[in-house]
Amino acid sequence: MADVLLTDKTDSGFDVEFLKKISLEVFAFAEAAFEDAEISVLITDDAEIRSLNAAYRQKDYATDVLSFPMAEYPLDDGGMLGDIVISIDTAKRQAQENEIELAREFAFLYIHGLLHLLGFDHETSEEDEKEMFDMQEEILRKLIGDGLVP
Repeated sequence: MADVLLTDKTDSGFDVEFLKKISLEVFAFAEAAFEDAEISVLITDDAEIRSLNAAYRQKDYATDVLSFPMAEYPLDDGGMLGDIVISIDTAKRQAQENEIELAREFAFLYIHGLLHLLGFDHETSEEDEKEMFDMQEEILRKLIGDGLVP
């Protein structure tokens, strides 16, 4: 099982166990096996994610999730898969706008970020976008059905 390294600068209430359960579902769905991989997760605010988005993507605005792959998937023998950064401010706003629980929106964003670390990219073509977004929805529905996400 992959090791999730969590830094929560916002006291969001989300914990490593929640992220590990989601990771297992994503890996199972994507048919990815990770015994010794590590995933770094940073939960932060709009100001910090905006700064990161500007520095690394030259987009000067806050976004909901960023992914930074550290290794080419598949990993041969473990190591750092990559970093996922989630803005709790944007997640809260989007949850409220969509009238859903914050945990559901957060899970959706984490799934999105993790799929990027596994090499999926919705910005390459319409076909890739459909594949990735369909996969996100299916994983989220499974998590909801299993009672892991409200």
